[in-house]
Amino acid sequence: MSTSSIEAHVALVGNPNAGKTTLFNELTGQNQKIGNYAGATVTKKSGKFFTPHGHQLELIDLPGTYSLEPNSPDEEVTRDVLLGDQHGEPVPDLILCVLDATNLERHLYLMLQVIDLGYPVVAALNKIDLAESQGLRIDPTALSEDFKIPFVPLSAATSRGITALKQALRFPFPAAPGRLWTGPAELEDAIEAATRLAETHEQPKPEAHALLSVAEKGSETESFIQKTRFEFIHRAIEAGLQRPDEAALELTDRIDAHALHPFRGWLIFCSLMFGVFWSIFKFAEVPMGWIESGQEAVQGWVGGLLAEGDLNSLLVDGIIAGVGGVVIFLPQIILLFFFISLLESSGYMARAAYLMDGIMNKAGLSGKSFLPLLSGYACAIPGVMATRTIPSAKERLATILILPWTSCSARLPVYVLIIPIMVSGAFAQGATLFGIYALGTVTALIAARLLKPRLGASEPPQFLLELPPYQKPQWSHLLRQVGERAFAFIKKAGTIILGLSIILWFLETYPKSGSDDPVVQQEQSFNGRIGQAIEPVVAPLGWDARMGTAMMASFAAREVFRSSLAISYSVDEEDGTAMREQLSNATRADGSALYTPLVGLSIIIFFIYALQCLPTTVIVRRETGSWKWALAQLGGMTLFAYLAALLVYQAGLLLGFT
Repeated sequence: MSTSSIEAHVALVGNPNAGKTTLFNELTGQNQKIGNYAGATVTKKSGKFFTPHGHQLELIDLPGTYSLEPNSPDEEVTRDVLLGDQHGEPVPDLILCVLDATNLERHLYLMLQVIDLGYPVVAALNKIDLAESQGLRIDPTALSEDFKIPFVPLSAATSRGITALKQALRFPFPAAPGRLWTGPAELEDAIEAATRLAETHEQPKPEAHALLSVAEKGSETESFIQKTRFEFIHRAIEAGLQRPDEAALELTDRIDAHALHPFRGWLIFCSLMFGVFWSIFKFAEVPMGWIESGQEAVQGWVGGLLAEGDLNSLLVDGIIAGVGGVVIFLPQIILLFFFISLLESSGYMARAAYLMDGIMNKAGLSGKSFLPLLSGYACAIPGVMATRTIPSAKERLATILILPWTSCSARLPVYVLIIPIMVSGAFAQGATLFGIYALGTVTALIAARLLKPRLGASEPPQFLLELPPYQKPQWSHLLRQVGERAFAFIKKAGTIILGLSIILWFLETYPKSGSDDPVVQQEQSFNGRIGQAIEPVVAPLGWDARMGTAMMASFAAREVFRSSLAISYSVDEEDGTAMREQLSNATRADGSALYTPLVGLSIIIFFIYALQCLPTTVIVRRETGSWKWALAQLGGMTLFAYLAALLVYQAGLLLGFT
């Protein structure tokens, strides 16, 4: 990003879940740049925007933190940037503090710490609409008088107050208010001496370094400073915040009496999760049918334009069948993203994390590990990156190593392809899908319990979580999130899966056998030869050569399993038989059914446990700083997946299942 026209640098600071990211996106729009801080794995987001007076500012979105006493790599970066100690980062000219108006008193502590550092500050009172709906009445003028900085009420999710915020970021910026409290003479003398020492060492922001260093010298000094700050905040809140009466607070409390109950809470949680998985099958049937019909129509149209030959086959059986075979599951993936985002935005997911804390402790983890694991259900990569908020390095490593066993959305096309072969009916299929996700999660927690002591980790830390009030979802923000994730899936289908589909078609088509029999051609192709080579390895799992080659291809991207099978089982262009029917009709050499429920279970077990995502391995290496852990995770999970699928299939045969 060019800095030639940037007039000032503004740092965006706030507690987690205060709405920083939404406000950042609202201010910067498309003028964003994402990278990493120098020497750290923490992601850096910056963007440019103009004030109403035409001044161009650079906005840096610092990682969320509860205070300037860091407990994680993310929080360390925020502190270092504010102190001017982060290599390669300029000292901010102004701090934009994002405050959750529904939890104002808690969020003011971080802002007061920032003011103490000697910065000009503007306070963004975010979620003001939700605060008003809860009966909270906030007086920005009174708060501005106490803190000596502008307070701007706004709602980043609905764009309310954004223009007023930009006007408050007038340039040149006003002078910093300075420290708003004073201590006894001994403390002030110590701060002054520490400031002179920091100046001698030419430290940036010497007063800020001095205050933090004095606070760290003794528990009594630190306690005094914390107490003084809280007393200041309490006085300001009395003047600037009018709370609702008890009746207005009862709704969240009444819901939590059930949602957090030791028995009813779990019943609600399991019912919600089952409802999500049932809906994925039930509500996606119609749009999936539309996509399937569209795919068949396109195949027929394209096939009719070209003469028989390799180009026709490449387009119809390779590209359209391969990519279309994955895109058909887009409605189910959109539904999964929608329900997860809905539960998050309503405030329920924080309750789910609270419920899970007890279980996580039994696994040797804390509730802080739940949220990264939850992210893993969408994609393992952001889940691994989200472990940065875990203060314990050993707990973070343990969470990273087990995280891929939370089934990501890339596995969903495989599950929804195979499950209907095993069971029929939306209820049974939803229950099976729920069981798949539960099995992966339970196994991950058991693995964490066995793994954590071997990492030499201590007892899990206490889990502190802010429970936001229940609220109506911000539909525009929610739908935008779902749209972005759906687009990312389509982009993947149009790039990685498209390329792999072409490669798979080539391997299935060449070398030519000279026979019109598709079975002979498949056996003589590169794919067939690869399959025959690995068939002895996969045969004990109940698989044939085509399943084996599809499994090998899926290590680049799990969705390619579906594309590989679609190409391997291709039919004439006039044949509109659905993929699932093709698999159901497939037979072995002796005429027996190939895709039996037991074989389907073997496939699913393998996909639950195998780490078939090379990008995840690269991210794990980056986050752990070691190829040893990344490759050990890849190899260990693959071996475990094979042995688990082997055990399930062979035990099923012994028990008389097919």
